[in-house]
Amino acid sequence: MKVAVILPAAGLGTRMGKNSAEKAGTSRKQFMLLEGSPILLHTVRKFAASPRVSQIVVAVRLEDLPWVAELLAAEFPGPRVIVVVGGDSRQESVQNALKLVDPSTDLVAVHDAVRPFIDLETIHKVFDEAAETGAAIVGVPAVDTVKQVIRGTSHVRIRATLPREKLVMAQTPQVFRHDLLVRAFQAARDDGFIGTDESSLVERMDVEVSVVPGSDRNIKITKPGDMDLANLFLREEMAKEARP
Repeated sequence: MKVAVILPAAGLGTRMGKNSAEKAGTSRKQFMLLEGSPILLHTVRKFAASPRVSQIVVAVRLEDLPWVAELLAAEFPGPRVIVVVGGDSRQESVQNALKLVDPSTDLVAVHDAVRPFIDLETIHKVFDEAAETGAAIVGVPAVDTVKQVIRGTSHVRIRATLPREKLVMAQTPQVFRHDLLVRAFQAARDDGFIGTDESSLVERMDVEVSVVPGSDRNIKITKPGDMDLANLFLREEMAKEARP
């Protein structure tokens, strides 16, 4: 079974904040450095380590394409890892990347470029689930009480308390049959629908999406404080790999 992985990495990283970006020498979180390597590169390494991944497509902004392509080619020579121009939104970036996925691919996984701590065991579990059901994502149970609210001009009021046992916090990878994901994107384009993740596009087609348990370590690096945790996790990973 052939699996392609899409990494949308064209975001502007506005939530990271200007000061944090300047300290890292970049304006975007996916290119901030962890132990000397961009976060994006750490993420690519996780999927490149899987023998089940036949293709990795990285979507970046046009101005970043030359140097990102050079960076990835230096570590991953050959056609397995390719770079494509992304769009102004995640959905546009994934849509552009889908056009470069090998037509013979069975499954397509979409993963946040700034989640570099996904582990190989979870990757393979969600691949297996998607191979069986056609659609699967990684998620973790909600631990906080979640409130549904009504936003007014000057106040935010609670409308309902949502039962936590029925909620999960979606992570990535999100994995789907290749043909299903292509049809979901086509339907969204036809309807002018913009989703927050790939699963939301597939769900619109009355397709059940399975959830594979994720991990609290599979963090999405979006805020300045996340970098401290990311450095800690990376040091732990490096120490584990160094053990005899």
